[in-house]
Amino acid sequence: MISYRKELWFQTNRRRELINITGEVERCVAESGIKEGFVLVNAMHITASVFINDDESGLHSDFESWLEKLAPEEPHSQYEHNGFEDNADAHLKRSIMGREVVIAVTAGKLDFGPWEQVFYGEFDGKRRKRVLVKIIGE
Repeated sequence: MISYRKELWFQTNRRRELINITGEVERCVAESGIKEGFVLVNAMHITASVFINDDESGLHSDFESWLEKLAPEEPHSQYEHNGFEDNADAHLKRSIMGREVVIAVTAGKLDFGPWEQVFYGEFDGKRRKRVLVKIIGE
């Protein structure tokens, strides 16, 4: 069995952003040389997410609206967590969108269904954060 590990780093310009990282994950699979196995992609920060969905701008806008209804950023005073920080909503958004994804690798490629793409979701941005890519297989 072969094991591969790489960190991807992101710094967003806005507090919340969705970034398609499929190409970077595909490059990791190619670098690993693994033809059959699994890739784990996970956000290494508690206010960021990794998830799989469609890369469609209307859907991304819908995610933003939906997440703001479930965990609105303001008023900051609505959250017990907010005192020293103002990011309680980002913690909740991450819990909703998830920490990681696991994707099968078949014949050296990500084994996706139609339209599936990997996204990094940032909910408390404007600083450097990392995503772990761990691939195991043969």
